[in-house]
Amino acid sequence: IPYQGKQIDMGHWERLTMVEAVKKYSGVDFNDWKSDEDAIAAAKEHHVELPEVPTKGAILAEFFDAFVEDKLIQPTFITMYPVEVSPLTKRSPADPRLTERFELFICHSELANAYSELNDPIDQLERFQDQLKLQERGDDEAMYIDYDFVRALEYGMPPTSGMGIGIDRLCMFLTNSASIQDVLFFPQMKPEKKVTVDGDEKYEALGIPKEWIAVVKKAGYQTVEALKAVGNTNKLHQE
Repeated sequence: IPYQGKQIDMGHWERLTMVEAVKKYSGVDFNDWKSDEDAIAAAKEHHVELPEVPTKGAILAEFFDAFVEDKLIQPTFITMYPVEVSPLTKRSPADPRLTERFELFICHSELANAYSELNDPIDQLERFQDQLKLQERGDDEAMYIDYDFVRALEYGMPPTSGMGIGIDRLCMFLTNSASIQDVLFFPQMKPEKKVTVDGDEKYEALGIPKEWIAVVKKAGYQTVEALKAVGNTNKLHQE
């Protein structure tokens, strides 16, 4: 598929964990970080912005944003996101620091996000509490503690997965559109409404004093037909 001067090969789909992708494009290995302090030192060395709560997982995600995302031109699945940036996602049995989540990138744009839903109420409550700490530090994107959801998990939830696909972004690629505004349908579904306003002479013909015409229009009766349609004259008088 040709897209904005690039040839996208839809017959080949690369698959990398976030740890592998960061190592591939930045040379930094998440597994070398023995503590949060090691991750902070690496971020400072590579001039990577530190998150509000600078844990190893959160810093890994910042490395991904800084070094990887703009390199993902061809279709690429990025898997195994850190727990810190996936508050509703089940931990990976292979590495509890990471989660069972993937995102699809094409031309450094995210087309899909999917994950195994977390159904452990104890783990979920702890994640919510961590999110609350982020809120208290000023993170606008952090989640609140949903106690109703935690209680529902205590009753039980079967293994569940979810996926969101950006159909609008997919349409951008298929139509070689640079702007998402070019492929959104909803502006065409809401035709522009032209407001009709009658002249003062029509109101005067009904016997309305000239000094009251502006008041009537301000009340929302822009045409004499709208005025005639009023069923409750007391309501009109009050307005």
